[in-house]
Amino acid sequence: MMEVMYRQNSVLIVAVLFALMVIAMEGGFRVGCRKSERHAEAIRQANAVLASMLGLLALLLAFTFSAALQRYEDRSLTVVAEANAIGTTYLRAQLLPAEIRDEVRALLRQYLDTRLQEGSVDSTEPERHESIIRRAKQLEAQLWSQAARAAEIDGRVVASGLYIQSLNELIDTSGTRNAALNRHVPEVVLLLLFATIVLTTATLGFSSGLAGHRVTLAAFVLMTLIALVVYLIVDLDRPRRGAIQVSHESMLSLQRSIVGMPQAPGR
Repeated sequence: MMEVMYRQNSVLIVAVLFALMVIAMEGGFRVGCRKSERHAEAIRQANAVLASMLGLLALLLAFTFSAALQRYEDRSLTVVAEANAIGTTYLRAQLLPAEIRDEVRALLRQYLDTRLQEGSVDSTEPERHESIIRRAKQLEAQLWSQAARAAEIDGRVVASGLYIQSLNELIDTSGTRNAALNRHVPEVVLLLLFATIVLTTATLGFSSGLAGHRVTLAAFVLMTLIALVVYLIVDLDRPRRGAIQVSHESMLSLQRSIVGMPQAPGR
C-alpha cells in the first residue's frame, strides 16, 4: 500500500498536527461553553474522560517512539554489519589468484562507494535510489562471477572457499540493510496516534469550556511537548532524510582504511 506521509517533510507534518490541535481545542472549548449544565458532576465526568485519554495517548506515544527507535537501532547495526562484511571480503581477496586479485579489489571499492551513495540518497528520490540499487546488484553479480572463476583457476579449496564465504555474507548483509532502511512504523499507527492527539486536545478544550475558563499556559506547554515527541518519532522513522539520520561512519572509516591499505604483491 502506498503511504503518503512517509515522503512528506517531518516539520510540515508536525506543524499541521499542531495546528489541528489548536483548532480542536478551541472548538472543544466553544462547545463546552455552550453547555447549560455546568454543575460539578459534568465537570468531574469530563475530567475523568480527559485523564483516561491522556493515559491512552501516553501509551501510544511510548509504543510508537519505541518502535521508531528500535528500527533506527536496527538500521545502525546493519550498516556496521555490512561494513564488516565488505572489509572481510576485501582482505580475503588477497587469497585469490594474482590474475584476478586486482580486478576483484577494484570491484569491491566500487561496491563500497555505491553502498555509501545508496545510504545517503533522500527518500524523495526513488528513481535515483533504484538506479543505485541496480548498480550494486550488478557489482554483486560481477564479484560472484569472479569468485567462480577463482575457484576454477585455483586448486586451493580453502583459500577460494574463505573468499566465497565472505562474499556470500556481504550479499546477505546488503539485503538485510536494504530491508531495514525500508522498514518503518506503519502509517495506520501514526494516523491513530494523530487522531488520539487531536481528540484529546478537543476534550481538554471541552473540559475547560465546561469549567468556564480558558485553557491554561501549562496545557499549551503540554501540547508543545507532545508535538516535539511526534517530531522525534517521525524523524527517526526517516533514515535518509531529516535531522536524525543513520550514521555511516563505519563505512566511511572502511573506505579510508582501504585507500591507505598497502597492496599485496602479485604472484
